[in-house]
Amino acid sequence: MTNPRKKIILNEILFWKQNKLLPEHYCDFLAALYTEGADIEELEPVQHPKQAILPSEKRKMLFLVAGLCIAIMAVLAIYFTIKSLTLILTVVIGLGACILFIVALQMARKKHLLAPIFHLLAAILLFSISIRICTTYFSGDNVVLFCLIAANCLIWLWSGIKMKLLYFTVSGVLGLLALIGYYIINLL
Repeated sequence: MTNPRKKIILNEILFWKQNKLLPEHYCDFLAALYTEGADIEELEPVQHPKQAILPSEKRKMLFLVAGLCIAIMAVLAIYFTIKSLTLILTVVIGLGACILFIVALQMARKKHLLAPIFHLLAAILLFSISIRICTTYFSGDNVVLFCLIAANCLIWLWSGIKMKLLYFTVSGVLGLLALIGYYIINLL
């Protein structure tokens, strides 16, 4: 076979066959078509270089690492806040939470595999920030705490129904049932 274009195409077909990118009978048919009935085994397979990580994959990994860092910062900020850094940490965590919510929403629209991780990180971050706000500004007021937990559960329930996510729907329902049960038990 003298045509270099045909060699390139046949090497690609052989690569597809070896890596099972196409069914074997499709590859055989395409190879027979391009070789005009000659044997494809006379070709030596071209070694393909390892594919580099695509920019979009790098961006997704960067968002995952950033999301994990924001979640760790949130936990550290909630439990180990230093008085002089409270405002700075609050602003950084608030911005991080907004970015995390946007990334989670975009990944959920694209049905990406990392979307549930971002959903859970965002839910935990929102819950922890709301509890931190309650304990900081409304210390000892159980009604505000009860309302914030109920609001988080309603957000989880709404998110679960809207995005058809079973784990959020179940979490929201169980959280609301637990709050209602706690309220009823304390009334008796």
